Amino acid sequence: MKNQIDKLLEYKRKRTPDTPEPSGGTPHKNPIFVIQEHHASHLHWDLRLEMGGVLRSWAVPKEPPTEKGVKRLAVQTEDHPLAYADFEGVIPEGMYGAGRVKIWDRGSLEIIECIEDKIEFRLQGRKMRGEYVLLRFKRAGPNSWLFFKR
Repeated sequence: MKNQIDKLLEYKRKRTPDTPEPSGGTPHKNPIFVIQEHHASHLHWDLRLEMGGVLRSWAVPKEPPTEKGVKRLAVQTEDHPLAYADFEGVIPEGMYGAGRVKIWDRGSLEIIECIEDKIEFRLQGRKMRGEYVLLRFKRAGPNSWLFFKR
């Protein structure tokens, strides 16, 4: 398994030293999740799950599912540093991911099962509560997942 520094190489490669985005961070006593509403070139929501010393991340083009029966595409992106869980602000024009970022929901995370093509987890946030699944959607590409409430 990659160490934390290796996992963040792609994150660092896409950013310049003067980015307002955070780096670093320390693991939480109990894992957390955060969903950030990101007004970039296209509005989307960034799902971030604390796993393995980083925030594993997916871009969700439509508002995350809060009810059973709603499935969303989630496109896996680069891992983010743990400090990103608190980030709200504006990424300036010309920088990767330019636009306004605000926290849409956050809370505790419990991983139920994590295998190569499926992650089952429990969220306890203000909006996202209950058991959720990320299921790799291979026909749509290697970074495409389905995200739904169980």
